[in-house]
Amino acid sequence: MDKRELKRYRNMSYFIDAAVQIMDEEGIEFVTIRKVADLAGYNSATLYNYFESLDELILFASIRHLKEYILNLKEYIKSANNSLERYYKIWECFCRYSFSRPQIYNNIFFGKHNNSISQIIKEYYSIFPEELVGQLEELMPMLLSTDLYARNLVLLSKIQSEGYLNKSDLNDVNEMTILLYNGMLVKVLNSENQLKIEDVSQKTLGYIKQVLNSFIIQKRE
Repeated sequence: MDKRELKRYRNMSYFIDAAVQIMDEEGIEFVTIRKVADLAGYNSATLYNYFESLDELILFASIRHLKEYILNLKEYIKSANNSLERYYKIWECFCRYSFSRPQIYNNIFFGKHNNSISQIIKEYYSIFPEELVGQLEELMPMLLSTDLYARNLVLLSKIQSEGYLNKSDLNDVNEMTILLYNGMLVKVLNSENQLKIEDVSQKTLGYIKQVLNSFIIQKRE
């Protein structure tokens, strides 16, 4: 990486860190260009040298909130004996953390700029590579995949390779699962904190298991 790119990433990190701080202290809806620029120590115009819009900056900052989920994945999957058990553990972890921050996760995976999430995720981890340090190698293809459909397909493809699914069913299982999760995430968003995270996580995981079990062709001991 040349000096120009290093400077660009360093300056982007200042704006991202400032946006994260505002999101954590005040809420995502209170992030403004002026607040971010003031906190980062730059004028508002400078921000547009690095981000197309405030929404794009907020998307970058939202990815920071995947960190806690990523850090806890290892603990969740350590007892898994095969790809099927690992799949359920990953979804259990994802549900608990995403339902705890539904607005953030919805913005990342289903927001207005989710079509550009591929490039943003790659660039984010180029700026903050330390956030993936120590992660299991087997999880990296999933963590670096572009969107939720691609991430889940990585996991389902591993299940298929171990003989649990027909390859022809992968896309159907994937779409049903993501639509199901999206519906539950919206339900949590609209609940105004009236739902218990543990309860809705377990219910969602139960539905995900039902979807996958309806396509299972082989179960191994």
